[in-house]
Amino acid sequence: MRCIAVDDEPLALDLLEDNISQVPYLEMVGRCRNAFEAIELLQKEKSENRNIDLIFLDIQMPGITGVQFLKSMVSNPMVIFITAYDQYALEGFDLNVVDYLLKPVSFERFLKACNKANELLQLKNNVHTPRINVEEHFFVNAEYSLVKVKYADILYIEGLKDYIKIYTNTQPRPIITRMTMKSIEEKFSLLPFMRVHKSYIVSLNKIESIRNLKISIGPHLIPVSEQFSDELLRRIGSK
Repeated sequence: MRCIAVDDEPLALDLLEDNISQVPYLEMVGRCRNAFEAIELLQKEKSENRNIDLIFLDIQMPGITGVQFLKSMVSNPMVIFITAYDQYALEGFDLNVVDYLLKPVSFERFLKACNKANELLQLKNNVHTPRINVEEHFFVNAEYSLVKVKYADILYIEGLKDYIKIYTNTQPRPIITRMTMKSIEEKFSLLPFMRVHKSYIVSLNKIESIRNLKISIGPHLIPVSEQFSDELLRRIGSK
């Protein structure tokens, strides 16, 4: 994906450029200190028949804000807001941004947003682009043993205080292990899994249907919190 970074803070641009350089499927075309430079760069690329697929965009900038810039574009590339202000989150999602990241942004969170944009571009172009390679399995302590869990077998995960229950399509009972939802969620940052509720993470590939904020995976019904519903619809390509 060809991308540009727009931020009035040089350090923020440096950090963005470094993060972008670590993602194999991203190509940084340019960095801009304000919306005017971004408009000029976009027009130049368009005149040479080159597309910009993704913009990493700050919101609070002198002259034209990121929101005003986004609203002014006739043909919109995908946009990921990266900002220190959370009050624009709702407006950002109303503008169909891919993601809304609050500074300081960890690389794991940055990569998760990039993977989401990559998936959306694949759906748009109806092509397959390999994701970053990750391990096919991990091990957890369960019933006094180290148990191998394959990512491809996981249906969903339920959090219970300091424990989690991993439901798979290969075992009749869930695997119960001492682990927090935050730590298991980090393992899924590069994979098609999503937290849909404070107590549930689901495999997006295993979803059979969604109705009335309930996900059906086989005989299981998993609740979806309203705060995650819009992102879920974007992740499965229905919004």
